[in-house]
Amino acid sequence: MRQYLRFSVFVAGISLMFLGGCSQPQWNSDYNLNQARLKAGAADPQALASADSAKPVIDLPKEEEEKTGKHKKKRNKRYFMGYKVKHGFVKSGPRGDHEVLETFSYLPEFEAPNPYAPDKYMYDSKKRKLYRTRNTIEDNGRYFVLHGPYTKKIGGEVVEEGYFYVGTKHLRWEKYRKGDEQILVGKEHYDKGFLRDAVITYYEGADKKIKEVIPYEYGEVQGTYYRFYENGQVEWSGQYDKGRKVGLWIKHYDFRNRRHYEYQYPKTAYEAPAEPYLLKEYDRHGTLIYEKDKLDKRSQAQR
Repeated sequence: MRQYLRFSVFVAGISLMFLGGCSQPQWNSDYNLNQARLKAGAADPQALASADSAKPVIDLPKEEEEKTGKHKKKRNKRYFMGYKVKHGFVKSGPRGDHEVLETFSYLPEFEAPNPYAPDKYMYDSKKRKLYRTRNTIEDNGRYFVLHGPYTKKIGGEVVEEGYFYVGTKHLRWEKYRKGDEQILVGKEHYDKGFLRDAVITYYEGADKKIKEVIPYEYGEVQGTYYRFYENGQVEWSGQYDKGRKVGLWIKHYDFRNRRHYEYQYPKTAYEAPAEPYLLKEYDRHGTLIYEKDKLDKRSQAQR
């Protein structure tokens, strides 16, 4: 009789294990549904305003040490996210409390950053400086693409740190106020050059050419907006603040990232709404042909 009872309890336990294992985690399905709604409604302002603000999960870099049984295995610092890297540093400014020290990692073998990424970062080995550019980075033996951890210190205190991925900002970036207490003053999350919560739309076709990048943060449009020509050149760029266009908005020609128009919007979202006005206009050669209240050569340029 006792053996029969033990067998019954065992069978019941196995049944409960299988019944519990069959249910799907609800949070996962809700997350996928919200993301699908967000992507589908990218072109609809109402959809942007009402979409779920769930944040995607991004694989963070491994900790310096990870437990493997009773032993600890050190992470190989010569590699970062599948790429072999080298480490460097640059100093600038006067010595002492105002000296700037930047430590970074870079790719010893060239790999071009994503051409759609608005900002690309590189190390100039000749001038020993770090640069940011919106142009294409070419392999000429002088410029090395940043990839891996980055830290900036002023007077020995950390003021900024983050990660690069093939020349673009990636994962979490933080800024700190210099002082006796290290106070966090800014934090952003990136996904290979774009803000993590940005909504990205594409031109039709199998080659996945990016059409529009809508910055989306905390339930509203916030940050830098980009629209691209089908050839990959930036068409429009500008800032959103609390769902409103603010500051300088730039329309480009479809080559060499050359500016065409500059429109001025209210400087912040707290100013009264106003129609944008044309601030500057350039011809296809990059020559300024109009500046508000100062210059107007547009009629000559049309000849």
